[in-house]
Amino acid sequence: MQREESESIAVSALAFIAADEKLLPRFLSLTGIEAEQIRSAAAEPGFLAGVLQFILAHEPTLLRFCEESGIPPEQVARAPHALPHGKTEYDIQP
Repeated sequence: MQREESESIAVSALAFIAADEKLLPRFLSLTGIEAEQIRSAAAEPGFLAGVLQFILAHEPTLLRFCEESGIPPEQVARAPHALPHGKTEYDIQP
C-alpha cells in the first residue's frame, strides 16, 4: 500500500471520529490534544498512524468505520504500515 492511499484512509478515519459525538472526546482524551489542535497535530509525523491505531483498537468502531466508508477492514489494518511511526508490531523482550 502506498503512503498516499494510507493517508487518505487516515484522513477519512479522522473525519469519522470528528463526526461522532462519543468517539471524538475519547480520541482527544487518549491523545491529549484539544479539538482546536487537530489540524496542526495532523501535520505531525505519527498522528495519522495514531488515528488508524485508534480505529483498529476497537473492533466495533473499526467495523462501523468500514461500513460507512466502504473501506475493507484488511485495508485499514495495512494502512498504518505505510505511514511514519505506523509500526503496529512490537518486539517483546523476555
